[in-house]
Amino acid sequence: MPRRHPRGADPTPPTRRRTGRLLAAAVLAAAVPLGGLAWSAGAAEEETARPAAVPLEQLTLATEQVATGLARPTAITAPDDGSDRLFITEKRGTIRVHDPATGLADEPLADLTDVVTGAGNERGLLGIEAAPDFATSQLLYVAYTALPDGDVTLARYDLAAGDLEVLLSEPHPQTNHNGGQLAFGPDGYLYWGLGDGGGAGDPDGNGQRLDTLAGSVLRLDVSQSCGELAYCVPADNPFVDEAGARGEIWAYGLRNPWRFSFDQADGSLWIGDVGQGAWEEVNHLAADGGGANLGWACREGLAEFDPGQCREGATLTDPVFTYATSTEGCAVIGGHVYRGAEFADLAAGTYVATDYCSSSAWALRADGSGDYQSAVIGEFPTQVTAFGETVDGELYVVNDLPGQLHRVTFAAAGAG
Repeated sequence: MPRRHPRGADPTPPTRRRTGRLLAAAVLAAAVPLGGLAWSAGAAEEETARPAAVPLEQLTLATEQVATGLARPTAITAPDDGSDRLFITEKRGTIRVHDPATGLADEPLADLTDVVTGAGNERGLLGIEAAPDFATSQLLYVAYTALPDGDVTLARYDLAAGDLEVLLSEPHPQTNHNGGQLAFGPDGYLYWGLGDGGGAGDPDGNGQRLDTLAGSVLRLDVSQSCGELAYCVPADNPFVDEAGARGEIWAYGLRNPWRFSFDQADGSLWIGDVGQGAWEEVNHLAADGGGANLGWACREGLAEFDPGQCREGATLTDPVFTYATSTEGCAVIGGHVYRGAEFADLAAGTYVATDYCSSSAWALRADGSGDYQSAVIGEFPTQVTAFGETVDGELYVVNDLPGQLHRVTFAAAGAG
């Protein structure tokens, strides 16, 4: 679960180096096949045809409970197989299925408890993503903390055969800050978020290191293997040619990127990074924004945290949204940009996130000039742990205790 060790001290005034924000829409002129898939400018063309959303101050959000009986749910994915199902991971190592027609199935879709350790609040089965060709391949990708030592692990699960293949594993010395988010990008590659290794203040300095996978978002080609690797490192990853760096890294300088997502319209990446105890943050990287250093543990949010971990000459990418942990929550839960059809006239292009403790429904929108509008547009159920979206872009959330699934809806203020 996305928790923290409070630092207990007020942040120092912001001291930082700015970059030009990596926020412009990355629109490709033609479809470029990568990793077996393609993304094209058609997505941007579709976006221009959508109705304009209402101003944030006129937008409200609500949720409708559609299932209960989950045991500490952690992540959601929607297989593109025409079934409209949602697959939901539970911390202990099980995968549950929700069918909108029949509800939450009693029996798990898969049981991985023999390889998953859920010891401690933040360990367990933490991420899931259905393969883009799931309808034919029946493949799922899962991220978990593995028995016996809690190594953070990426594996491929063949649902038809019941086989689990470990693709990549990284030692993780502490029980917290495991990350766990998995998502296929519009380029067809699989992205995986890893926390900084745990402990207060990033004691090993992993956030600013490139020789470890900790504190990073990785970008992997899981459609093939290369040499001794069960995957391939894309040739255009930002650090493949840097001596001593792990080529799998796409972005770094993260504390605990518990949840991130891609915008279906422009391929940009939104990352909710859980803070130490003073600031929660949301980062936004364009589709070509690989190589970004997001600052931890040199800074937390926009405030200097540990000057001893600031690399000389480093260029840091600013978060696009921060809020104070001590007064407005305890752990940011990154969400999604709404791209569904049902509420397109209200919320199209709106990024929605929440906080594990405060349950505030934060809404963000880019204004086209590099700045962002933000507003609280409602409240989520208590202790939301993850967002998910259907194949058609409709949003759902799960909450930790008592273990429920909720559908997200939007309305105009004063409507009804």
